[in-house]
Amino acid sequence: MNRLFLLAPLALAACGPSTGTKVASASAPIPVRVTTVPAQRPAAPPAAGFRTARVMTLPGLEGVIGADTGALQRQFGTPRLDVWEGDARKLQFSGEACVLDVYLYPPAPGGQPLATYVDARRASDGLDVDRASCVRALKKG
Repeated sequence: MNRLFLLAPLALAACGPSTGTKVASASAPIPVRVTTVPAQRPAAPPAAGFRTARVMTLPGLEGVIGADTGALQRQFGTPRLDVWEGDARKLQFSGEACVLDVYLYPPAPGGQPLATYVDARRASDGLDVDRASCVRALKKG
């Protein structure tokens, strides 16, 4: 009798209703496609609500922090991502060594955004890496 008691839940589970949903196995990785969106600068926010960005200062980032979009593209090439959010902009540059996110904020209302913050991570697993090392690894020529 004890064995029948242990097998009863398995037998009942096999008789349960089906949702009719087919499940496909993921045998091959799904390719990732990056789509670039044209970078269009939005209208400047009202000056009354403007706050100046806090600027990062770390050794090895001197050529990046304070740079505009043109200067960053001359250093790293075409960004993988170019995203506007309000009057702020994020440029992402990537290579085998790392992924570099550069955040640009205008120094004054309606001003041209300048790099104020940098973040870096490994391309393989997303773990943080030294920002200055990533900058050196991604610089052109």
